[in-house]
Amino acid sequence: MARLRHPDEGCPWDREQTFASVAPYTIEEAYEVSEAIDSKDMSLLKEELGDLLLQIVFHSRMAEESGDFNFDDVAQTISDKMIRRHPHVFGEEGKRSREFHGDEWEAQKKSERVEKAQLRGDVMLSILDGVALALPALTRAEKLGKRAAKAGFDWTGIETVYEKINEEIRELRSELEENEISGESVEEELGDILLTVVSLARHLRIDPELALRRANAKFERRFRFIEKQLLKAGQSPENVSLQKLEKLWQEAKQIQKL
Repeated sequence: MARLRHPDEGCPWDREQTFASVAPYTIEEAYEVSEAIDSKDMSLLKEELGDLLLQIVFHSRMAEESGDFNFDDVAQTISDKMIRRHPHVFGEEGKRSREFHGDEWEAQKKSERVEKAQLRGDVMLSILDGVALALPALTRAEKLGKRAAKAGFDWTGIETVYEKINEEIRELRSELEENEISGESVEEELGDILLTVVSLARHLRIDPELALRRANAKFERRFRFIEKQLLKAGQSPENVSLQKLEKLWQEAKQIQKL
């Protein structure tokens, strides 16, 4: 990476990159790692982990050029953090249960968030500090909900979540029935529904981001089946009836259950 970033002998594209311009590639590579894991393709996973590692090297090299830190500092920082968060492994603390470890882990993360806030000079500390804005919306919603729940702000049971979902749907329908529909209000009401559905996923101990990704994959498989069947008949989705598409969709559902 030092060679690629060399001001005279390096690659023009690599030389002109910044943290901000590389960030989208970093996020994309992390998703490709997840996709390789889902596909259970270890050769692909090896390749994608290399691509993700390159992103870390890229950012570290740019930081080294600016005199902030280098790759070794990054590795040392995470090593120190893991040792600090696992005193039952690296220190003299006794054996932990999985539940105890989770509670202690969160307590240590909270302490670290407080330290970071103090270094930034923040006067007001929030339990929601540190939930990254760049996270996918479903994942961020889940994390915000978990943080609030730890402070006691949560639904009392799953039935109350169902009731809230129905309430939010009624509010959206009411907004859509107005004579003058406000796009902003409709967006807000739909957002409330999505947020409450994420709360339902959290209570069911389901990762909403993963659930939606798998639902997307299922939809794609079924729709591709429809396209394939129509192609055999010399047709396409655009020139057949909705009833025909629905019939093929039901066929796809039955076949893919097997």
